[in-house]
Amino acid sequence: MTDADTPLTPVATEPLTSVAAEPLTVVATLEAKPGQEAALEQALRALLLPTRAEQGCVTYDLHRSAETPGLFVFHETWSSRPLWEAHMRSPHLQAFGAQQEALVARWELFAGAKL
Repeated sequence: MTDADTPLTPVATEPLTSVAAEPLTVVATLEAKPGQEAALEQALRALLLPTRAEQGCVTYDLHRSAETPGLFVFHETWSSRPLWEAHMRSPHLQAFGAQQEALVARWELFAGAKL
């Protein structure tokens, strides 16, 4: 997905029964709108502690590009897709979604299983 006007939501709204209990890797890439780089970084940093405290969160790491200002990547591992989906509905992520239009020019979301 790359539409910055669309709030962050799970790629699949229903758990995939065959992989629901398997660990899920998520990579989310967000690019700040011009002039919003610092504000986006602050908003993303605010997600770290509450997300790391969520049930099912194994890793939730934020990275800032060393080459492209305003480009950020989350690398996440969740114990299952349903717990990641619960994260996507969490109050702190919903609050971020309300700020997204003002801060984010582009975003992409990948969710998959480690091979």
